[in-house]
This record gives sequence, C-alpha cells and structure tokens, in this order.
Amino acid sequence: MDNIDRLFDLTGKVAIVTGGGDGIGRGACNILAAAGASVMVSDLSADKARTTADEITAQGGIATAIACNVLEDGDLVRLVEKTIDIYGTVNILVNNAGLGGGGRENPFKIDREYVERIYSINVFAPWRLCQLTVPHMAESGYGSIINITSISSTNTEPNMGIYGSSKAALTHLSANLAFAFGPMAVRINCVAPGAVRTHALASVITPELEERMLRHTPIRRLGNVSDIAGAILYFAAPASAWISGQVLVVNGGGKQILDE
Repeated sequence: MDNIDRLFDLTGKVAIVTGGGDGIGRGACNILAAAGASVMVSDLSADKARTTADEITAQGGIATAIACNVLEDGDLVRLVEKTIDIYGTVNILVNNAGLGGGGRENPFKIDREYVERIYSINVFAPWRLCQLTVPHMAESGYGSIINITSISSTNTEPNMGIYGSSKAALTHLSANLAFAFGPMAVRINCVAPGAVRTHALASVITPELEERMLRHTPIRRLGNVSDIAGAILYFAAPASAWISGQVLVVNGGGKQILDE
C-alpha cells in the first residue's frame, strides 16, 4: 500500500492553477493540496482565489491566492515570479482558465476581437505559462503540465467553431511540446472534460438538453468537478511518470453536445 500511496504523493511539490477560484480549477486546487502540494491559486477574481486558498488552509493544506488576468502578459510573469518567491520553485502547472463556447458562436455575429480573445485565453496564455515555468520545472527535476481542453476539440456542432478549434489547437500544441519538454524531465498532457456540472454549464443546460445528452452517455449522468479533478491529479502525480503528449477524455464514455 505504501507504494500505491507514493504514486499519488505530491508532498514538497508546488502547483500553479489558473482559473482556480471556481469549478474545475477549484477542484484541481483542492485535490492537489490534499495530495500534499503547495498551491498557488490564481484567478481573475482575487476574492474567488482567496476563497479557494482559505478552503485549503482550513483543511491543513498550503495555498496562496493571487489575482491574475491571463490576457495580460505582465500578470502571467508576476504569477510565476510570485510562486518562485514564496515557494522556491514550480513543479506542476494546470492551465484551466478558459473562455468561449456555450453554443453562442454564430459565425456571422462574432468578430475578429472575439476570436482573438478566445485564442489568447485558451491557447496563448497556456503556451506562455509553459514557457515561463518549464525552466523551473527542469531545474527542480520534476515537471508536469496539465492543459484543460474539452470534448469540443473533437466534437462537431453548430456555433462552437471558435471555442472548439481553440481547444483543438491547445491539444495539438501540447502533443508537440511534449517533444521539446520531455528531455527536460517535464511532461505535458491534456484533460478533456465532457459536460460537467459547473456554473458555466448551468448557464446553458436545460432538463431537456440534459436528457438528450444522457442518451449518448453510457455512464448515465453528467460529470462532477471531482471526476475531472481526479484526472488532473493522475497527470500531476508520479503515477503518470511515463505519459506525455496524451489526452484523457473524461466524459462518461459518451458524447455530449449542445445541439442534437
């Protein structure tokens, strides 16, 4: 049993999580802290980041909250610098902050500014944080990057083209970066959630839509944050030491789309 425990032991490791104030990001922060990691909780909302960090410390874990707008390069630099100042290194990066989707992307009603914003948040910011953190991971001798993508990266459905293609870009970017980071002892993988019960899903889901989704889902329920958090822990931990450039789809075995 001791060997099994070590496979998921993150004691002494330091994690950065973007979008850590709510939903999947909050779940990631909590499970990484429970496994022993010190967690830098970053979120656009300082209050939400602080709430997550307070939850962790109340349970005996180690966490620090920081406000971070991933659209601002200065904020990304400050996030990494602050992590190094407080904890001395960074070993785990969870690129969770994201935007878009919800079936609202009518190609004739969105503009260039919208497209650039989605790609800046969903693709550029994760790439930039990889660039900033990987040297520290390599120096520490342990590195794992988990990019949160989506089943929309492979689904085809109306009014999801920009969000879906941005997540597909992040998936392909991760697979390519695995070759650059591997020799530096840094792994990079993706977790692709299906329909998960978060505030974001609540803004678009209806009982009728949920029923249609479950028709195509062998495990007949929608996902919970804990389902995704478990996958994130797997990729963050030594249990996945020989896995890189891969995608773990967490969707109940089915296909959930917003339009039947």
